[in-house]
Amino acid sequence: MPRRIESLFLDGPAGRLEALLEEPEAALKEAALVCHPHPQHGGTMHNKVVYRIARGLRRAGAVVLRFNYRGVNLSEGVYAHGEGELEDARCALTALRGRYPDLPVTLAGFSFGSRIALRLACGGEPSRRAIAVGFPTVYKDRSYLQSCTVPRVFVQSTQDQYGPASELEALVATLPEPKRLVFIEAQDHFFAGALERLEEEIAQLD
Repeated sequence: MPRRIESLFLDGPAGRLEALLEEPEAALKEAALVCHPHPQHGGTMHNKVVYRIARGLRRAGAVVLRFNYRGVNLSEGVYAHGEGELEDARCALTALRGRYPDLPVTLAGFSFGSRIALRLACGGEPSRRAIAVGFPTVYKDRSYLQSCTVPRVFVQSTQDQYGPASELEALVATLPEPKRLVFIEAQDHFFAGALERLEEEIAQLD
């Protein structure tokens, strides 16, 4: 169980953003922002994969901030085609840094959220690493990845219908170091049958 859980609202670029801050029981080692899946396909900060990512990071000593993009649940505003959601994440990251200015930062996300996390990390936001879970290769704009040298960890289901193993392997092979690709035996994009294994893998990442 986390040591402290706080529900809060952040002043986002399109209105208030609903967020959840969770500290671990262990000594704080880092701060982590976790971004959720596509808001137009049912994605929220309470998604089961996002929850497992957050719990794995807490087990490793991270204070974790999850948030809902604009227009999701109690967050104000409307969907803004990825660009507005990127700015929502940047706002949440600023709030997290403000609370824990001395901690290194990990940027993480699932599916659509993995793209948001990578765009932040590769777009100049200082971070020690980016963790991309369920990266969707169906999106063909990957220019932000091509010169990115922030340490990146891709964690993918072996049966991901939106990011097939062969496609992700080919993509990661073209990217500069440092990078790592981890496959988890699971039934689908949502890590069905392997959520505990996913959490364990996240908790053990360097």
